[in-house]
Amino acid sequence: MARANPITARITGITERLRPQRQGSADAEAVVREMLRHYPEGDAELVRRAFAYAAEAHEGQRRVSGEPYVTHPAAVAILVAELGMDPATVAATLLHDVPEDTPRTNEDIRREFGDEIGRLVEGVTKLGRLQGQSRDLHQAENVRKMFLAMADDLRVVVIKLCDRLHNMRTLAPLPPEKQRRIAQQTMEIYAPLAHRLGIWQIKWELEDLAFKYLEPEQYRELAEQLAARRQVRERYIEQAMKTLAHELERAGIRADLSGRAKHLWSIAQKMRRKGVGFNEVYDLLAIRVIVQDVPSCYAALGVVHTLWPPIPGQFDDYIAVPKANMYQSLHTAVMGPGGQPLEIQVRTQEMHGLAEYGIAVHWRYKEGGRADRDYESKLAWVRQLLEWQHDVTDAREFVESLKVDVFQDQVFVFTPKGEVKALPAGSTPIDFAYRIHTDVGHRTIGAKVNGRIVPLDDRLQQGDIVEIITSKAARGPSRDWLGMVQTPGAREKIRQWFKRAERDENIAHGKESLDRELKRLAQRSLGDISDDDLRRVTEAMNMHDVDTLFASLGYGAVTAAQVVTRLGILDDTQTQLPEIAPAIPPTGARGGVRVKGVGDLLVRFAVCCNPVPGDAIVGYITRGRGVTVHRADCANVRASGEKERLVEVEWERVGARTYPVAVRIEGWDREGFLRDVAAAISEHQVSLLSLSAVANPDKTATVNATLQVTSVDQLSRVLARLESVRDVFSVHRDGR
Repeated sequence: MARANPITARITGITERLRPQRQGSADAEAVVREMLRHYPEGDAELVRRAFAYAAEAHEGQRRVSGEPYVTHPAAVAILVAELGMDPATVAATLLHDVPEDTPRTNEDIRREFGDEIGRLVEGVTKLGRLQGQSRDLHQAENVRKMFLAMADDLRVVVIKLCDRLHNMRTLAPLPPEKQRRIAQQTMEIYAPLAHRLGIWQIKWELEDLAFKYLEPEQYRELAEQLAARRQVRERYIEQAMKTLAHELERAGIRADLSGRAKHLWSIAQKMRRKGVGFNEVYDLLAIRVIVQDVPSCYAALGVVHTLWPPIPGQFDDYIAVPKANMYQSLHTAVMGPGGQPLEIQVRTQEMHGLAEYGIAVHWRYKEGGRADRDYESKLAWVRQLLEWQHDVTDAREFVESLKVDVFQDQVFVFTPKGEVKALPAGSTPIDFAYRIHTDVGHRTIGAKVNGRIVPLDDRLQQGDIVEIITSKAARGPSRDWLGMVQTPGAREKIRQWFKRAERDENIAHGKESLDRELKRLAQRSLGDISDDDLRRVTEAMNMHDVDTLFASLGYGAVTAAQVVTRLGILDDTQTQLPEIAPAIPPTGARGGVRVKGVGDLLVRFAVCCNPVPGDAIVGYITRGRGVTVHRADCANVRASGEKERLVEVEWERVGARTYPVAVRIEGWDREGFLRDVAAAISEHQVSLLSLSAVANPDKTATVNATLQVTSVDQLSRVLARLESVRDVFSVHRDGR
């Protein structure tokens, strides 16, 4: 066997990722040098001219830190150049804040630098904030604008990610409240976006920086724990690499080995997910093996498993089945030297470049290369996203849907022909059908998973083979599907189908669903609601008239639970509660409820009415026991007659508290009735605090349950599911 080239073994310092990253000098030549590293024939004069233009436009402006403002676009341009982006992108990065923060406009930039750079700058520029527009809505509109521009030219989002990374690196001078707000948006939108595009270099640093500001105590604790045992881990991994390098060389496998430190947010996530301590996270360090080609990957894996025994269930083949962001690698965990668990990753140099730089690798290759052939497939998910977003009028709904369809965990399933489809975790065969084609979704009448007929609300698992059964005679989707689908694209297509259906049918169905929800949640009927109240809700939801409200309910644009909640706010709070003293700025919050006008009081929830988020609520000051929170329509509060003890309270918008709610289910008595009720509740991951059943002389059964829910919307979904249990004829919330 021919002797292989010498194997280079490197060890990455364990605390390297905790140190500040270099910011890059704020001058044109630093940017030009980095750009020329990847584009030796690139237009250096274009970059110099863009720098001079930005420096002149930002003259006199300073960042919060006191530095000249131009240092920011220059630092961002260096990050963009490090990713290997082309000269036009680097120039646009230098100019990206000019229209937003100076008197010069996008048109000025187009005249000076041309349409290509002008489009890139316009794509990155934030929208102006309209008078009266909330901060949340403004941010959501900007995220949607970025995605629209990204679909046209992906370089826009590369600039935006680098811009956010530099802002996160320089977040320290800002006020704490602003730090947390920016960090939260980074964790929810920008880090997942970097992950989805496969730009791992940016993804891990955004996550760690956001973690630092959102949970500073745990961040500091983990950083100290990593640093405390750095030398021990480095010695261990260095010895393991030497052993593995020797065995690979004996097998004739050319390889480059390096140590890889797990970043802090990933460690924190694994500790929480598995409920383990820091010392029980075994893949704090890994060995990365870079080889020449795919056969060498599997050969190297064989050497690893011969050298050290693999840990069962810890092998992933992302070469055969790449991740949605095109990431490819072999992952295995073994019992390394001394019986200590060790993670090994094996990949080719091309796979490594894609893992580090993701979609940005496209610009590192000449036209016609493999990266260009894969480019459109990497953008497929953006195209799918934009198929349905034009029909979503509320930018906040678009962003929330984005988090579900694009950023949450995914499952990979197969068509009968072996084509891989990526779907959000929890997706159903209906989601799969609409992902294939809208017409396939509309004509679906059944599904097979792994050759077996399954219900349409079955949850797909990794590796399932899914076959959709369709019929030309199908009359279209069922309204029940709106509660089954997970992907916003499928939900929007179903809504559009019903929206195009007969308006009278939608109005009738909307009235039925609202009447049913009122009975379930409030033990009232639609006939109990006045026309004035319905008109007020219609206006509050920005609809033309009450019939439009009913039609929107009918085709699923709004939920009956949302309308019931609005009715509770507009009805009970304004007409039945006594007058409340004006609120003063809140001094604290307890237990998910904020008390206005009274500071540092214990808050507890009334057992007589069990309020949950979404209910209209009021606080009652008790002697020696703080504030008791009641539903606004609670009979005990109305009967008290002590207006001076009432205080204004409101639900906090953060946190994931749960609240006990009593529910009564009535149905025909039969064997297994209680079991079926409990199973229906468990499907929604709702905890049962208590469950009891009584068999009545008239062959009926009454089940009393106390559920732990997070909101009225969740309660509504559970009650709707309970209504579908066989032999159930009445389900409603108890305690009124």
